[in-house]
Amino acid sequence: MAAQVKRRKKRVLVLHYSQTGQLTRAARSMMRPLGEGADIEVVWAEMTPARPYPFPWPFFAFLNVFPESVHMVPPPMRPLNIGADERFDLVILAYQVWFLSPALPVTGFLKSGGARILKGKPVITFIVCRNMWLTAQEKVKGLLSRCGARLIDNAALVDQGHPLATFVTTPRWLWTGRKNGFWGVFPPAGVREADINGAARFGRAIGAALRSGKPLKAPVLAGLGAVKVNPGYVASERIAHRSFYLWGKLLRAIGGPDSTARKAVLAVYAVFLVTMIITVVPASLVARALLRPILKKRLDDEVRRLEEPSGSGTERVSEFV
Repeated sequence: MAAQVKRRKKRVLVLHYSQTGQLTRAARSMMRPLGEGADIEVVWAEMTPARPYPFPWPFFAFLNVFPESVHMVPPPMRPLNIGADERFDLVILAYQVWFLSPALPVTGFLKSGGARILKGKPVITFIVCRNMWLTAQEKVKGLLSRCGARLIDNAALVDQGHPLATFVTTPRWLWTGRKNGFWGVFPPAGVREADINGAARFGRAIGAALRSGKPLKAPVLAGLGAVKVNPGYVASERIAHRSFYLWGKLLRAIGGPDSTARKAVLAVYAVFLVTMIITVVPASLVARALLRPILKKRLDDEVRRLEEPSGSGTERVSEFV
């Protein structure tokens, strides 16, 4: 009898950054099924900035990072806790969204020399955020392409509650650390526990794909409800990002993050931002509702593009729950 060939253990690298810890918990929920067998090894590496960002995050300190976030200015980073030449069969990039852009530590890593570990690797992005992640993911796609990585899937979990409610609950959690629901109107901040636990279906599908022995080329999370693009956010994100970009350019021209002049103009911007949220956002909701029938086909095409590669279909969920 021919000797059996021992199958090589598969290795998965999880790159993550989370201020509140929520994203890391969600990523661990997703990866938990992969740890149930000895044939797959999961390696965790945190993308750590040299100067940590606090949590809770004081309001003006939070606002002061938006110019660098939107313009993707990488902060100094600490090295990963892994060797640059280690072998991995798959990389999970778990990230937060800041000001419609990837969180600065994620930008910092993807623009650093350490990102060469991604070259030629299949990558699955995993986003946990308030609700708007489309622009951030487009930016991450570009950075991954520059690194020579192959994006094969994307999954996104968003905060519970109506978008107008999360305008209150998410900043309150970020600035004060208070996550609970209140006044009988506002739900708890963050992603539902059921959604965090439900991320395990992604891990089961990933495990099945790795154990199949086939190259990871096509999406493995298709049919699992990995992403759901809200058509109403497509135009809103573009408008908001344009505003962030222009104000960010002005603030960066005035001075660095510690500049007194920049802090003064930032106070003016804070008033502008609150005014825009109170006035422009409701008006844009009405305008989008009126224009949707006219722009339906174009919008549907854009939604399908933004939901790639994994899509919003749910036909395979029962296989992996």
